[in-house]
Amino acid sequence: MTASHATWRRALLSLALLVSASFVGVFLLGGGRAEVYPSGNSTEVDATSLTSQDSPAAANQLAGGRTLFVENCSTCHGIDASGGDRAPPLLGVGGATVDLWLSSGWMPLAEPTAEPERKPAKFDRAQVLEIVRYVTSLAPALPGDPGVPSGLDISHANVAEGFSMFALNCAPCHTITGAGDALAGGIQAPPLHGVTKTMVWEAIRTGPGNMPRFGPGTISPAQVVDIVGYVVKDIQRPVSPGGLSLGGVGPVAEGFVGLFVGVGLCLLAALWVGDRAETEEDGEHDGHDGPEGPDGDEDGEGGDDHRELAHA
Repeated sequence: MTASHATWRRALLSLALLVSASFVGVFLLGGGRAEVYPSGNSTEVDATSLTSQDSPAAANQLAGGRTLFVENCSTCHGIDASGGDRAPPLLGVGGATVDLWLSSGWMPLAEPTAEPERKPAKFDRAQVLEIVRYVTSLAPALPGDPGVPSGLDISHANVAEGFSMFALNCAPCHTITGAGDALAGGIQAPPLHGVTKTMVWEAIRTGPGNMPRFGPGTISPAQVVDIVGYVVKDIQRPVSPGGLSLGGVGPVAEGFVGLFVGVGLCLLAALWVGDRAETEEDGEHDGHDGPEGPDGDEDGEGGDDHRELAHA
């Protein structure tokens, strides 16, 4: 094997290893999915119509909700939900807003000064609705602040229309695969994996955090159902008819991986063919210079011993 062949072989092997490492890195780092945080029973119930306000059951729910609110929320929002230096007031906030922040685990905060982040919900569904009932009983809801959606049905959602609306209004922040993304100013658009259909509806209508609020004048009720259907059906249960989905990291990253995998396989094949050719060439150089005679001595052009005996 010549020095130039050895150098080319080392270069091809190094490049093939680099391509393989790039593929593994993009696949593992880019294809990760967000954690799924269960938030109790996802049955959609309008918190304002659970029972009659005058019934003993309603009184018990209000009392239970007040106890939970005082123990977990009043430190920041005030004992009467009028707000303070640490948190805004909740008077007049609709049930959908309270339900979304509690069901998603954004509230209550682990520390009063901490930033809200997605985590497992602290309360079960019944407790969340008790807190919703208590907060919404303190003041009438402001215009545009909806209650918890009741009987949300997405079985007939137009998923194709939902995809179009999602790509136009949601994908710039949440990405087209719903994986979430980091935005300017340290803001994070959360992933949409593991959220319930109620939470998606409430987020569209209430605009939590820095997300814009899409009212009926911007996105119709039917379009909201279509978007919810797309998120719950396609984003959370993606289908990959083309084979390996690569974690749904997006067309650019997936094309990058495909290109490098293809180039890497070609390099490995070229390396293998080169090794085979070099092995065969070395075997030819290590063989005899001429054919052997009947007595086992070389009798060809390289049979020097045989020629010397003939002239002796």
